[in-house]
Amino acid sequence: MKEQIPVGMNRTGVQMSPFETSTMQAGMPASMTPATPGDDTALADMRSQYITDADAIGSVPVPATVQGAVAAGASMMLGNQPQLLLDKLGERLAFERTGTRLYDALITKFEATQDSTTSMTLADLQKIRQDEARHFSIVASAIEALGGDPTSQTPCADLVGVESMGLVQAVTDPRTTIAQSLHAILIGEMADNVGWEMLIALAEDQQQISLISDFSVALDEERAHLLQVRNWLEEATLGAVVSDGALVDDISDANPPQVH
Repeated sequence: MKEQIPVGMNRTGVQMSPFETSTMQAGMPASMTPATPGDDTALADMRSQYITDADAIGSVPVPATVQGAVAAGASMMLGNQPQLLLDKLGERLAFERTGTRLYDALITKFEATQDSTTSMTLADLQKIRQDEARHFSIVASAIEALGGDPTSQTPCADLVGVESMGLVQAVTDPRTTIAQSLHAILIGEMADNVGWEMLIALAEDQQQISLISDFSVALDEERAHLLQVRNWLEEATLGAVVSDGALVDDISDANPPQVH
């Protein structure tokens, strides 16, 4: 079953008011380019001044414990930048927190709408939600193991919080459908996969080998999440089930009866 998109009196396009549109365009050149003089040079100049004068978004806090200070000092003596790893760990911590909340919101919407446009089940969503919460705990433990404070807001954590605000707004908006919500979550899952890949590479670069095993498990789970969400979105949009990378028309075609 495909998602049902309503058709109604959408008045946002100019074709809905042809006479008024003709009047509006009467004084415009044939190219349809507005005749307003000037350009965005002044705006660019103002932005450039703000950029030049701006402070950094924030900072990574200095270790507040003896263990943290020793660990950071030892890492720096090896030529590493422990503050960079802690900043990216803070980023993942913030994103996994948001991911957990996104699935909380999707679960609520799924239960409220009783949507049947996908093969998605409540158990599927609860499983992914549990994975996201566990990933949060993995990152928090890694920060503590490096002597950092998981409650601190690092620059990248601050940034990713702003970036993901739109995703949360899209999924929690009561007007958005399951398919539209899955589209927002797909964006988050794609970013999540890249974030874990980068975090593993950074841990390897800074010889934090003990962290890589848990991070690799999280990455494998996030890859599975990405595939599931993409398949659900394709089901909702195309009215089809994805099987081995190919689209089939319906559930029965995806699982043909056995001939004996």
